[in-house]
Amino acid sequence: MPNRTVFFLSDGTGITAETFGNAILAQFAIEPRHVRLPFMDTVDKAHQAVRQIKHTAHTEGKKPIVFTTLVNMEVLQVINEGCQDSAMLLDMFGTFVNPLEVELGIKSNHRIGRFSDVSKSKAYHDRIEAINFSLAHDDGQSNKDLEQSDVILVGVSRSGKTPTSLYLAMQYGLKASNYPLIPEDFERQQLPPALVPHKKKIFGLTILPERLSEIRNERRPNSRYADLANCRMEVSEAEAMMRRAGIRWLSTTTKSIEEIATTILQEIKPERLVY
Repeated sequence: MPNRTVFFLSDGTGITAETFGNAILAQFAIEPRHVRLPFMDTVDKAHQAVRQIKHTAHTEGKKPIVFTTLVNMEVLQVINEGCQDSAMLLDMFGTFVNPLEVELGIKSNHRIGRFSDVSKSKAYHDRIEAINFSLAHDDGQSNKDLEQSDVILVGVSRSGKTPTSLYLAMQYGLKASNYPLIPEDFERQQLPPALVPHKKKIFGLTILPERLSEIRNERRPNSRYADLANCRMEVSEAEAMMRRAGIRWLSTTTKSIEEIATTILQEIKPERLVY
């Protein structure tokens, strides 16, 4: 059974509420049940949410925790009044936006969500373009327009290049290419020729051979591709190549995508970042 039920209420997608709320909850040794209530943009929806929160409190015998990023003041008032005695309410905009309005001497634009009015947002279109670019340049599919890349990831197959590339594109709007190092590269003992002119943008990913073998076995069981001896050879050759070329690299074995991406941004320092 979960320790507590946690609600995430928003008149937008709820991504901000959930991201911020989960970051706080991660500090506690609990396994809460998550209930997401996005697009809460009417008073009627707010009343429905209050009934659901009260029912949960009555059923579980514990106050639910409610994270909100509600901009509509009528909706927020219904939630505040309805949850006063039945839930622990954490209004993130009220906690942070209101004091900032006082400090800055200006009113916030009370924009609903990060993705509101995307049709007029250059940053949003730049992000979509970056995602499309990263997909087109995934796994060495294309060497075209590599000079447009903000970051080029290299490493053996299944070392984490694709998810990291997509995270960089989706989260930061970066055009991220990734290129797998293959036996032919090891035989030449040098970087693929197409990558050499862009060495300043290259970052290497490696991984423990034992973990690599496990991952590859999930994809191709009992194959030479997944064989531990082969994985050891590929990782050793790839790391030796990156050392010779003077490429910065890290092991993804115990790191999250977020940690990997943060390290890459610190090292590569791309000029163009979209938030």
